[in-house]
Order: sequence, then C-alpha cells, then structure tokens
Amino acid sequence: MKKQDAVHKPPGPAVMSGTEPANAAFMCALGPALAAVALPEKAAGMAAYMKSSMPFLGVPAPAVRKAVRSLAREHPFSSPGELHATVMELWSGAAHREERHAAIMLCDSRLGRGEAALLPFYAVVIGTGQWWDYVDSVAPRLWDLLAKDRAAMGPLLREWSGHPDFWFRRAAIISQLPAKAATDVQLLSDVIVPNLADKEFFIRKAIGWALRQHARTDPEWVLRFVAVHGLSPLSRREALKHL
Repeated sequence: MKKQDAVHKPPGPAVMSGTEPANAAFMCALGPALAAVALPEKAAGMAAYMKSSMPFLGVPAPAVRKAVRSLAREHPFSSPGELHATVMELWSGAAHREERHAAIMLCDSRLGRGEAALLPFYAVVIGTGQWWDYVDSVAPRLWDLLAKDRAAMGPLLREWSGHPDFWFRRAAIISQLPAKAATDVQLLSDVIVPNLADKEFFIRKAIGWALRQHARTDPEWVLRFVAVHGLSPLSRREALKHL
C-alpha cells in the first residue's frame, strides 16, 4: 500500500496548464468557514481513522459540503478554467484534509459535472491522494465524464484498469457506480477482468462493490459474470451480498 498524501508526479494524464486565475474570494473565505464549524476535539480521531499524515480540522463531511455550496453561491465561478485553477490550488496548498475534500466537492456542481477540463485534476487526486476517501469521491465525477463522452472516457478507463498504480485501477472499476441502467456492461467487464487475480484489498473490494451495485439493476448479468469468472472470496461475497 502506498503512503497517502505523497507528493510526487501523478501517473495518468498530464496536468493542464491553466491560464485563468483561481477564485481568490472563495479560497480566502473557505478557511474561516471551515474553522467556524470545526469540532477540534474530533480532529485527531478523524486523522487516526483515515490513517492520514495530513491533519484534520474536525469538520464532518456534510458540514464541509454545506460550506462549499454556500461559498460557491456567494463567490460564484465564472468558467471551468477558473474552477480548475481553484481546485488545483486548494489541493496543492491544503493544510488540512477537509480543504482537499472541499476541492473535490467543488467539482460536483453544475459547472463542474461532466467538464473534461477537470480530468487532469481527478488524475492528480488519484495519483497524489493515494487513499480511498479521495479516490471514491472522484469516481462519480468520472461517471459524469463517461456519460457525456463515452468515446473518449471508455478507452481511458480501460487504460487505467491496467495502470501500475492500483488506485487508478480502483477508480476505473468503481467509475460506473452511479450509472444504474446506463451502465456499459462491456466496459464494466473490461475493467474488472484484468484485476481479478490482484490480491490488493482495495481492488478486491472495488470489484465486489461494482458488481453488487450493478446487481441492483441487472442481477442476472451479475450472476452470469460471477459464474463465469474466478472471483476472490471477498469480491464474490460482496458481489452476491443482496442476491
């Protein structure tokens, strides 16, 4: 398992060189807004639970999300380029983990969902975050991109499914969790099969999670997939959990 919060050049797509400045008003307001709702007595426990080398302020995720949405209304973003510059600066300059969560949450907006200009940021999150809370938060945004442009994202997710960094592989496997009936089952199979023999817990868990989620929509497909392919006991148990 790789150390999370590592600082290194992320694998995957190169980081886009932005020309627009970040939203300075939003960035200046975020720190005080988070501090105002922080529960400092919970910070150490949150960091211990996440095994995080970056400290927490002690702000629960719903409170972070509420602050982000409120500040985005107060200091609106004018373009995807400004949003991209802001989330990149928030991520790279974060002193507390909640600031990184806020950067990811900003992408879950009308301006951010399905915006291809944010893909380099998602690659940075996966490549430098190196932990499940970051990767699992980015995965729904990958689905937004896939739903908008399957011709571009399908090949990329297949490429990520064979990535040397298992966090990229996890992101590819769980990228269609929100898809429901729109799930591309061929893509789902293509990103899972190369990882069936992987012994990494987070990959085996992701495989089971992705199959369990799709079983809510198409249980027969999942049953056939499990019958044909040799899944690890963990993946199989998770996949068939509600069947």
